[in-house]
Amino acid sequence: MTSAHLIAFNAVLIVSILSPGAAFLMAVRSSVANGRRAGIATGLGLGIMASLWTLAALLGMDAVFALFPWAFATLKIGGALYLIYLAIKTWRGAAAPLGSTPKAAGRAFIGGFLVNLGNPKSVLFAAAVLVVIFPPDLGAGEIAIVTLNHLVLEVVFYTACAFILTAPAARAQFLRAKPVIDRTAAVLLGGLGLKLLLQR
Repeated sequence: MTSAHLIAFNAVLIVSILSPGAAFLMAVRSSVANGRRAGIATGLGLGIMASLWTLAALLGMDAVFALFPWAFATLKIGGALYLIYLAIKTWRGAAAPLGSTPKAAGRAFIGGFLVNLGNPKSVLFAAAVLVVIFPPDLGAGEIAIVTLNHLVLEVVFYTACAFILTAPAARAQFLRAKPVIDRTAAVLLGGLGLKLLLQR
């Protein structure tokens, strides 16, 4: 493995993180609605689970899912139902004002972790990207470097988002657009959940 492999992986990963999806929207909402600490904790949960999917892909978890389709199906259905639950909850609270009590960092972390756990397709995507970018038969040290690199990139990105989005001007803009943002997030979360349920 060379530095060029890591640069290529990071380029793909940055595009993936920036693409609007359930994880990014949850990080944005958590930061603005619940404060900087909760936003950072949400990002940490998202990043740890995403890097664990990368580790699973490097260790051949996609092959395990291929051998035991019921394991993938169980994880997929559970994740889909959780995302649909979040979508309903977010939609119902779209018009409600933000509470004055910040969410505990532990709860924010678990929420972020579960959102990325709820998308087992991530491991298949990670496997496809990793096969293209990295040489086969990476050693244990190289696998650790790739996984840690993924974690650091995600945590730095979401921490930066938390600092930017908790600035007074950004928070004020979010509050004005909260109903639209929450309903958009709900549609994306629900859409992802339904897609996971309906896809073969």
